[in-house]
Amino acid sequence: MNLLRIELHKILPYRTVWVILAIYAVLMLLVLYSSSQVTINGRELGYDMYKLPGFWQTLTYTASFFNLLFGILVIVLATDEYTFRTFRQQVIDGLSKAELVLAKFYVILGLGSLSTIFLLILGLYFGLLYTSDLTPAAAFGKIDALAYYFVQATGYMALALFFGILIKKSGLSIIAFIAYAQVIEPLVHLRLPDSADKFMPVKVFKSLTPMPGQNLLDQLTTPTELLTQPYAATLAIGYIALLLLFSYAILKIRDL
Repeated sequence: MNLLRIELHKILPYRTVWVILAIYAVLMLLVLYSSSQVTINGRELGYDMYKLPGFWQTLTYTASFFNLLFGILVIVLATDEYTFRTFRQQVIDGLSKAELVLAKFYVILGLGSLSTIFLLILGLYFGLLYTSDLTPAAAFGKIDALAYYFVQATGYMALALFFGILIKKSGLSIIAFIAYAQVIEPLVHLRLPDSADKFMPVKVFKSLTPMPGQNLLDQLTTPTELLTQPYAATLAIGYIALLLLFSYAILKIRDL
């Protein structure tokens, strides 16, 4: 609780945190609202895509594209510790380097929980609007998609924390994080068969929120081999633990 209290003391007055969270919330609302209003053959798309329980998968797949925003936020928070020398001051005040990483992990869990709760609210709101035969089974039948999204968001933020602690400069860390997630690992995927690249970190994270209708798409094109969600969640938790361990190892050998 003391570590969390320290982090909240730094985060709550920080305008950048609220700006990025606001951008995430506004973009999610705009995407969901505008998509629901698209009309095909005289019928709003929302009545087909936003029906519960299937909407949970659509919602988490959409939200997965904004995980980079949370990663950028974590990088800013981590690199600011170097810029303002608060890491060093906290060690002087008695915290261990392991506690520094643990404190940032608490922030990651908090952001992941916040975004998941926000998605729960959005899912229930739009689901109630577009699901005519709503029952408890329909409303919560596939709500485990939110749990998989939480693990995914945590994974992306743990990866961002690693880059932030490794590079120390916010701009370079953000570039490295986005480049690895969007360019470097996808290029490696092209060189490896699906049976091998499906175990790489970012692809494991992506497997937690598969694209709706992926099975149908695989029937029309070359099937993409992905891990099942429970298996991907287990591997993702392992990657999160490794990323935190690597972050701690860097801090341990580095002069703050």
